[in-house]
Order: sequence, then structure tokens, then C-alpha cells
Amino acid sequence: MGNLADIKVVKIGGNVIDNEEALQQFVRDFAALPSPKIVVHGGGRLATRMCERLDIPQQMIEGRRKTDAATLDIVTMVYAGLVNKRIVAALQANGCRAIGLSGADADVVRASRRPSQPIDYGFVGDIDADIIRADFIEDLLSADIVPVFCSIMHDGQGTLLNCNADSVASAVAIAVSRIGRTELQLCFEKRGVMRDVNDEGSLIRKITPANYAELRESGAVNSGMIPKIDNAFAALRRGVGAVVIKHSAELCNPSSGTVISQEE
Repeated sequence: MGNLADIKVVKIGGNVIDNEEALQQFVRDFAALPSPKIVVHGGGRLATRMCERLDIPQQMIEGRRKTDAATLDIVTMVYAGLVNKRIVAALQANGCRAIGLSGADADVVRASRRPSQPIDYGFVGDIDADIIRADFIEDLLSADIVPVFCSIMHDGQGTLLNCNADSVASAVAIAVSRIGRTELQLCFEKRGVMRDVNDEGSLIRKITPANYAELRESGAVNSGMIPKIDNAFAALRRGVGAVVIKHSAELCNPSSGTVISQEE
């Protein structure tokens, strides 16, 4: 391994998936990026709406969904099925040869079920980037095929697991960084990391370990943004060349977003 040129791993969040116009713009922009490239996507609100329609109760623990057996069935159908294939079909329509993947396909990404203590999240998994099948991903990229990963992984024993899409993107980026220089772009509906989410002019251009600690202490960065930035730093520590958090509409703008850097 190690013969491919710069690899881009691009993760899109649920809010982009829920907005058809934003999703179609993302697909057009992503198709214009040079290969090799990879998409990782979350699930959007469709799974929640489906659970409500089927009267499957949803339990949130510290802002995170508990995935019981019934919910796992729904998120698998929605994330690995409907959402994944919609994105794959849209990419084909824009000239990208794409293939949709869960972690179970070709045993490409395994996860381990999160321990039930101190909090039992149910069928939720954590990923070890060291055992991702980077060779299989390399074969796809070398054939100019775009892998499109959903956030449904497996444990190698026949059980599917629901994983955080940012964590999937970080782990995949770490794995393919063994193939070639890799850039991770975490795209969502904001311009990047904001000091004030209601102020579009409060974009933080660069986050380093030093100012990240300050931002957390001051409360400027909190809740869902913390695991996103934690995953970004983890990717950098494990060999990923660059990480940017940005608006999905700014995908083709190299100077946009918040750069996550280990250098002060």
C-alpha cells in the first residue's frame, strides 16, 4: 500500500441529508473533486420519524440515542438502505462510480459493542482503525470507485452495530492514511466551528490543543461539537494529514471552514 495520491474523506451530517437541495449541491460539488475520494454519511432525522411512525420509543442518554434491537432494525434499514442508496444514485447521476457500504460488506470495518457500564447505549459500536480493511478500500479507489460508507458496522460475529458517523469518518481516514496522504473534511450546515452558533461572523478559523481547552472552558464549544473535534484530533495524531470542519456548500473552497491543527 501507499501508491495513491491525496485521498479525501468527506463526512456529511444528518442536516445535509435532510435537506434535498443541500444534498444535491453537495453531490455536485463532491463529484467535481479530484479522485481518490470517499464519502461517510450520517442518517438524518428519517430514522427518528420512522420509529415514531412505528411506535418504537426512542430513549436519549446525554443527548445520544440508545439503540435497542427494534431501533437497530430501523437505523439499519434507513442508514444502510434508503439514505445510502439515495446518495449512491445521486453520485452516479453526477458521473461518480460509487458503491454503498456498511462495515459488514467485505468485512471492511468491524466495531466492538460499547461496554454497558457506566451507560448502556445498546447496540452501539466503537471502531478500531487498525483493523479496517484498508487494502479493500485501496482496491476500490485504484479502480476509480467511490466508497460511500454509512454508519452501520458489524462485530464479526453476526451482529450489526450503530456507530457515530464522525467516528466512522475519523477511523476510515486513519486507515487510508496508510495508503496515501489523507485529508478529512467534516461537513455540516454551519461555516465551521462558531463561537456563537447564531452569529455567522463568529467563525473560528483554527483550533489547536491550546485554544481548544480554552474554548471548552469558556463554553464556546460544547455538546455535539466536542466529539467532532475530539475525532478530528484523534485522526491527526494517527497520521491523517489535514482536518477541516466546514459547511457542505463550501466543499470546493479550500480556504473555508475551521482548520483543526496540532501545531500552535
